[in-house]
Amino acid sequence: MNNSSPKKISTRTWIVMAALALTGQIAWAVENAWFNTFVFDNITPDPRPVAWMVAASAITATLTTLLMGTLCDRTKSRWGRRRPYILVGYVLWGLSTIIFPMVAYIKVASFAVIMVVIADSVMTFFGSTANDAAFNAWTADVATSENRGRVEGLLNLSMFLAQIVSMVAAGILIDSFGYYIFFYSLGGIVIVVGLIAGYFLEDSYDIENDKPRPPFWQEFTKLVKIDVLKENRDLFTLLLFIMVSNIGSQVSMPYLIVYLENYIGVSKTEFSIIGGAVMLGSALFAIPFGILADRWNKQVMSAVAIIMSSVGGILLSFVNTLPMLALTGLVWQAFATASGIASVAWLKDLLPEQNRGKFLGIRMIFWIAIPMLVGPWLGSTLIQNFGIPTTINGEAGFIPVPIIFQVGSVIALLSLIPLGFTRQKKNA
Repeated sequence: MNNSSPKKISTRTWIVMAALALTGQIAWAVENAWFNTFVFDNITPDPRPVAWMVAASAITATLTTLLMGTLCDRTKSRWGRRRPYILVGYVLWGLSTIIFPMVAYIKVASFAVIMVVIADSVMTFFGSTANDAAFNAWTADVATSENRGRVEGLLNLSMFLAQIVSMVAAGILIDSFGYYIFFYSLGGIVIVVGLIAGYFLEDSYDIENDKPRPPFWQEFTKLVKIDVLKENRDLFTLLLFIMVSNIGSQVSMPYLIVYLENYIGVSKTEFSIIGGAVMLGSALFAIPFGILADRWNKQVMSAVAIIMSSVGGILLSFVNTLPMLALTGLVWQAFATASGIASVAWLKDLLPEQNRGKFLGIRMIFWIAIPMLVGPWLGSTLIQNFGIPTTINGEAGFIPVPIIFQVGSVIALLSLIPLGFTRQKKNA
């Protein structure tokens, strides 16, 4: 598909994009939040297994996106370049989500921890193949610099609508029916939407202008060559900004619901109400901020957003009432959303046209792998050293305390350093 000239995105493509983005983000939102509470509630309150699970998932997501992103860049089939990976990947993603809670049947805690890490990684493999590699590369294929901010606005709106749905539905379903009904329902939705939207997805590529490519592993190993870094200096500097800001977020995010439920005393249903309100307010930033990102300086917008988000995270650590939790949480997440929209739209403008899938895989190292290795480890260390000792189902552990938000916010502010060295072209 030739992206050198402006093209209009069809209504059908917008609908398919919205459906796949919304469903995929629901699955990721659940994996990022409720998988962790499932482990805390049903296996062990020790914060380390959550950090291990998040780290293993991050490594899996990164390697999968690198490999499958490079593979789908090279795919030539009558179904298209990205479509086979999206359709099949979403179906297997849904099936693995349905299977995940069965690890709770294992009565030996140490073995259950191992299996929950494996089950999460398997689900992540299918999700990253379908969403992180193929779907994200497809959205880059169909967009141009003129409309990429609008596409990112839709994707971020879908992300926060998905988080609203997952948070509100999750708290109510889990409190009323337990984790199993929730996971089974989610998996079924992913399968159905993946089949329907994947079938109607329009995917093609410009065969005449498709340049010859080197062997797969030769192309893959080129990622680690210094020339790649030199040729894409601005892209990698921007990735450093994304990496540091995401490390700050991941210090507290995996333990957020556990903190609110066990330290503040918020029930899952109350969290659903607070979280839904926060995500709804944050989502209102998505589309207008995406439009503004096309017209204004993305570098300045990202900097202001990171500062405001960090202030919100610090304020969140000092409040304990539902209204104040909602208000500070809104500042924290709304401006984090704003920064994400500006930086990701900017990043996709910098992606080399013939290797978008591969470079989206590189993005995963900075966006997912390193932040989810370092952030949760820092959070777990802070909780073990400053947390409140507790015992749940005979297993010893710790309840998270406010320091995780304070440290995470300070780390996020450090992302302003690489951002200051990033040069934005006028047409970005």
